[in-house]
Amino acid sequence: MSTITASLCFLSGNKNPIKTLNLSPSNSISMSNSNSNSVRSWSSHVVKTSSFNSNRLSFNCKSASTIPFVSSKNYEFSDGSSEVELRLQLGAQDIQSYKDISVDANDNSLKIRIRRYGSLITLIETDHLFEKIKPAETIWYIDDDQLVVNLKKQDPDLKWPDIVESWDSLTVGSLQLLQGTAIFIVGDSTEINETVAREIAVGIGYTPLTTKELLETYAKQTIDSWVLTEGSDSVAEAESAILESLSSHVRAVVATLGGQQGAARRADKWQHLYAGFTVWLSQTEATDEDSAKEEARRHIQDARLAYSKADVVVKLQGWDSDQTKSVAQASLRAIKQLVLSDKNLPGKKRLYVRLGCRGDWPNIKPPGWAPSAGDDATLT
Repeated sequence: MSTITASLCFLSGNKNPIKTLNLSPSNSISMSNSNSNSVRSWSSHVVKTSSFNSNRLSFNCKSASTIPFVSSKNYEFSDGSSEVELRLQLGAQDIQSYKDISVDANDNSLKIRIRRYGSLITLIETDHLFEKIKPAETIWYIDDDQLVVNLKKQDPDLKWPDIVESWDSLTVGSLQLLQGTAIFIVGDSTEINETVAREIAVGIGYTPLTTKELLETYAKQTIDSWVLTEGSDSVAEAESAILESLSSHVRAVVATLGGQQGAARRADKWQHLYAGFTVWLSQTEATDEDSAKEEARRHIQDARLAYSKADVVVKLQGWDSDQTKSVAQASLRAIKQLVLSDKNLPGKKRLYVRLGCRGDWPNIKPPGWAPSAGDDATLT
């Protein structure tokens, strides 16, 4: 039986607070909300095995708090393998004793305050550290005019680019997790797929590719005219051939066609999409976290919907190109949590490609197996 668990994050853009709701322990869903005219997004990843037990899907919400707040960027950060070190400049702060300093650390959060002239001043506050720490092993001390905080990482193998999880730290940190594995962006809007794919590619230093551009260059006509003259099935078949050629590419973010003509909308066209991490950008009418969770639950269980095969689902309520980075960040965050839940995934994707993208994802069969041989058969 499979074990599928989830976490929910609430992000906001601009100056609005970012909130996080942690759900146990490996699936992540995030919502981005900046203003009344902007896009909202939820993102979720699913660790899929051969079967699904809906009773194992758990949502255990904790209270939300704002992230991140840093009074100034005047701090130094370093990663020392098993722990990370944060140095904050105290400068002219009038620190009379250690009692004037408060360091409050939890698994994903850190709040540092100092007392000055009877008032508490927050130096840094975040409930979105780059990854989890061991709060009981937190050590802090004063070194000349700096407050030094040492945080013990739960995962000593994960390199932290910065103290907080942000767009900048995610784009740097994702490289060690992806290990060159490609990313495929799917969904009903070709325009949104291309815009978000380009943002992710530029951010992480991958090559941005679009199947629409490749198809139109090959056919010397637009996708719309192709659909009119030959039908959507013809376009989907051609895109499937393009995806086959791209399945061996590394360090690429591929935007696929949206709509009925898109190969990703057809369940029998996914064998080459499995070669990379797939992100489904899905429009939704959900207006709150509970509705988003329920919709994500349905997507996990609904095998009839081809897009539900994706590794990551990002829910969008409306679309505004100004919020592209927020959606891209939600996608990278969910991919990060997916890989951290199973660090063998990039290697498993590489094995799947080496064996020929036979469609046997995620339960890869031995060499010699062919789809026509059935689930349990191998060829000799």
